[in-house]
Amino acid sequence: MAVSGSTGRGRKRAAQRGERIADALDQRLPLVDGAKGLVRKVFPDHWSFLLGELALYSLLVLVLTGVYLTLFFDPDMGEIVYHGSYLPLRGVRMTQAYASTLDISFGVRGGLMIRQIHHWAALVFVAAIAVHMMRIFFTGAFRRPREANWMLGVTLFVLATLEGFCGYSLPDDLISGTGLRIAEGIMLSIPLVGTYVTFFAFGGEYPGHEIIPRLYGFHILLVPGLLLALVGAHLTLVVSLKHTHWAGQGRTNRNVVGMPAFPQFVTRTSGLFFAVSGLLTLLGGLAQINPIWAYGPYRTDQASTGSQPDWYIGFLEGALRLMPVVETRALGHTIAWNPLVPAVVLPGVMFGVLYAYPYLERWVTAGRGEHHLCDRPRNQPARTGLGVAGIAFYAVLLAAGGDDVIAYSFGISLEGLVWALRIAVFVLPPLCFAVTKRTCLALQARDRERLLEGEETGDVDQTVEGGYTEGHRPLPAAERYVLLVRDLPEPLGALPQGPPPAAGATAAARARLHQQGLRLRAALSNWFHQDRVDLPATDEQRRQIAAATAPPARQEGLGGPATAAATQRAKTTEEGS
Repeated sequence: MAVSGSTGRGRKRAAQRGERIADALDQRLPLVDGAKGLVRKVFPDHWSFLLGELALYSLLVLVLTGVYLTLFFDPDMGEIVYHGSYLPLRGVRMTQAYASTLDISFGVRGGLMIRQIHHWAALVFVAAIAVHMMRIFFTGAFRRPREANWMLGVTLFVLATLEGFCGYSLPDDLISGTGLRIAEGIMLSIPLVGTYVTFFAFGGEYPGHEIIPRLYGFHILLVPGLLLALVGAHLTLVVSLKHTHWAGQGRTNRNVVGMPAFPQFVTRTSGLFFAVSGLLTLLGGLAQINPIWAYGPYRTDQASTGSQPDWYIGFLEGALRLMPVVETRALGHTIAWNPLVPAVVLPGVMFGVLYAYPYLERWVTAGRGEHHLCDRPRNQPARTGLGVAGIAFYAVLLAAGGDDVIAYSFGISLEGLVWALRIAVFVLPPLCFAVTKRTCLALQARDRERLLEGEETGDVDQTVEGGYTEGHRPLPAAERYVLLVRDLPEPLGALPQGPPPAAGATAAARARLHQQGLRLRAALSNWFHQDRVDLPATDEQRRQIAAATAPPARQEGLGGPATAAATQRAKTTEEGS
């Protein structure tokens, strides 16, 4: 009894000591209040919401492996005669950067595996960001109030691409040196300031002695710092604005239904981190990537045959190969359009459209409320068609980046392939848009048929007249709810003409321009929103749909069996503002 009592008193003293420590920490660092909010945070349980976490965990692997590689890499561009452990290149002159990369690969324990894990993680990181952005675009998760978060995501993609190019160029092998030579040509094509930009970047005439050390500083300090800062801002906005979620019973435009952060989400996301890390480790150990020893050190008078950049730069390479050679001479200056348009103007336009798209769609859409329910891509045919057209445009440019390899592998004419790709880059995107839009409308028609007739059972019954009928069973209530709840704004139609034009030529011109803008907005809205298939719904169902899609500013409750069924499930609901 005495031993048991002393043990109980010891546990009580330990608990009191722990409470005092927790109180002391919370007085200095508000950890408890912050932890309460995070523990109660709700995360949707659909797999598509894990795509962003793939990018996050790939970034963590990049940071961990990059710190290890930084201990051994030397970015010096001074030339030496190699006497390292890789016998085929002994006695060859090379830069210290290339020699240190060889030493990492063959002289550092585990160095080659870490290099390859780092490279694979970079590819997965950029790919995960791209796929995550596609999920956000096709489901409409960029709409108010998440426009700023979408712009942060586009900026992260740009920085990830820049970070990948900087790291790809550091070894100073024959392929990466060829890429730097292309980058020099792109810089020189910038009118008026191209020469100055090139001299500043390379520290003098190409190849100079400063480009690798400067890229190294960008790769390990500036760009990673910006990436980590923007990732923190992105996650902060995700927590603050709450998640979007798919339509379903009990899920409205004013709440988030899913799993609590602790312990369900923490367990799932921890498993995903270990799975990503394990897969990248397997790739690094089993799948060879970027064997720089096979390419050799960079020399300005050589170029590697069949060299290809990483996939996220491939579209620039393809655009350069498809652009005809065009020059303009004016006022003593020569403008080389073939590197300027595909490598400077085109990326600027592409990313400018991505930045502006949430506001462009909002401009042609009636209503400015918040949107927290994800769209099914089939319910927005115009947006889905535009997304597929953009992917097709990118795919053609990516294929053009390897046109020499394709022509050699299939034994076809390189010139004929280039002309075919030039035609495809203009013809394929609108064709994909038209096919995708028709497919979305066909899927909507299929949803209407299922709502009217139910699901086919496979049974065939013979009537007394000798005919045959197919057997159907009604759709479950939950599935009908998913098909019916969709946010479809009406086209803007004819907009108000505004006040009569004021006197004066300038005022009249402004009034005409304003009226033309209104007509353009109405026409674009009609084109974007008019094509849809009406679904059969009762008056009660229409009231429930309106209540489910109502913005958070209107707090009408759905009530009824849908909410009750959602409450009975072992789920957590987070109410919107």
